[in-house]
Amino acid sequence: MEARAGANQRIARISAHLQPSNFQEKGDAILKRAECRAKGGAPGFKVAILGAAGGIGQSLSLLMKINPLVSVLHLYDVVNTPGVTADISHMDTGAVVRGFLGQPQLESALTGVDLVIIPAGVPRKPGMTRDDLFKINAGIVKTLSEGIAKSCPNAIVNLISNPVNSTVAIAAEVFKKAGTYDPKRLLGVTALDVVRANTFVAEVLGVDPREVDVPVVGGHAGVTILPLLSQVKPPSSFTAEETEYLTNRIQNGGTEVVEAKAGAGSATLSMAYAAAKFADACLRGLKGEAGVVECAFVDSQVTELPFFATKVRLGRAGAEEVYQLGPLNEYERIGLEKAKKELAGSIQKGIDFIRK
Repeated sequence: MEARAGANQRIARISAHLQPSNFQEKGDAILKRAECRAKGGAPGFKVAILGAAGGIGQSLSLLMKINPLVSVLHLYDVVNTPGVTADISHMDTGAVVRGFLGQPQLESALTGVDLVIIPAGVPRKPGMTRDDLFKINAGIVKTLSEGIAKSCPNAIVNLISNPVNSTVAIAAEVFKKAGTYDPKRLLGVTALDVVRANTFVAEVLGVDPREVDVPVVGGHAGVTILPLLSQVKPPSSFTAEETEYLTNRIQNGGTEVVEAKAGAGSATLSMAYAAAKFADACLRGLKGEAGVVECAFVDSQVTELPFFATKVRLGRAGAEEVYQLGPLNEYERIGLEKAKKELAGSIQKGIDFIRK
């Protein structure tokens, strides 16, 4: 009899994370960190992905399930999370996976989370500007940010939802209103610009992209994306033509993919890869690893703008140090002025969305 009761309990426990509705019925016991880890979860961090069933979200969920620093992985979306959760939960890696469906479960999805990654929102379609995106995604980011302020105000937030140049300002305003804003813990993810820059520069140099490091500063759209080719590692020099070609290709990498997919989506796979790479850097920082440096769009005093992407040092408190731009050549100085001009309007648009 006892054996049967034990077996039934185990079955109930296994099915619990596949049935989001169970969270409501069975209280919060299932969410307790100790409870999760006692079931074979490795010691590590609790990560939530908001928008886990989308184009970026599914691949990102897969990649975070593989990450050995993740012990508990919460997958939240407004549709299709039970299926994605069931699928990913079958992977034989250490992270325990739980699914959450719809806004009533947002709070449960975020409780006790160390790192929140937000790919939620609609993707860009051919002919769509990042402005068209703004109208839809601004409201989504506002709602999710309110959930974070309430349920995990100390979490580090990786914001992917476009337009990042505006959505980071939206999240910051929501957190300020709630009294939970910590500028070090809110990071706009520009890692895809760096990933593309490394790849395209490696092609021109004829080297392995893993050996290349290109600082990309400014923002995360069009001319606001400024690769600092004069600071490339390994040190390299480029002709005027190469500089122009590389800068344009890095700035328009997103459009290149949107057009190639011809209506079937935007850059979801490379974005998920870049987001997973950046999230891993954040987790290594949280763990206390020294010298973790990545580019991100953060609250910044580097320019006169309130937010700007530069290299940051990631640690237990998030972006613990924001690095200056370093020496720029003339081409980059001109690019910087163009970037700042467009960026100022995008940031203001995000601020106004909450304040007005």
